[in-house]
Amino acid sequence: MSLIPSFFGNGRRSNVLDPFSLDVWDPFQGFPFSTAGETTAVANARIDWKETPEAHLFKVDVPGLKKEEVKVEVEDGNILQISGERNKEKEEKNDKWHRVERSSGKFIRRFRLPENAKLEEVKAAMENGVLTVTVPKEEVKKPEVKSIHISG
Repeated sequence: MSLIPSFFGNGRRSNVLDPFSLDVWDPFQGFPFSTAGETTAVANARIDWKETPEAHLFKVDVPGLKKEEVKVEVEDGNILQISGERNKEKEEKNDKWHRVERSSGKFIRRFRLPENAKLEEVKAAMENGVLTVTVPKEEVKKPEVKSIHISG
C-alpha cells in the first residue's frame, strides 16, 4: 500500500512523469491484500460542520451521487453516520484512458453529536452535489434567578 492512496487513479495510473500528477507508486498494487482501491473515495467525502444558535449543520460534498446512494443515520444514541458509495465507471476493452482523477469506492464519516442535539428531528437534503444534514439543538434553559430579600 502506498503512503498516500491513489486518489486519482483507482489502480489505473496516469503518467508518473506528469508534474501535476500526485500519484505515488504502490509496490503492492495488484496483490489481493492491496487496499488502495477500496479507500480512495474516503478522502472525497469532504465535510464542513458548523454550529449555529439553532442547529448543527453538516455540509458534505458528494458530487455525482444520487440521494439513493447516500445514507444518513443516527446510531448508538448520538453518533451521526454519513455513508455512501460511488461506483467505478465501466471500462470497455478498447478504451484508452489518458487521465483518471475521479475516485470510486465507499465512504463513511462518523461524528459524535453533543448532548443538546434533537436526534428525533434530524433532516437531510441534497442539492447540486451537496448533502446538507441539519441537527436541531435544544434550547438552552436560562437559569431562573430569584431575588432573595435580605432582612435586617
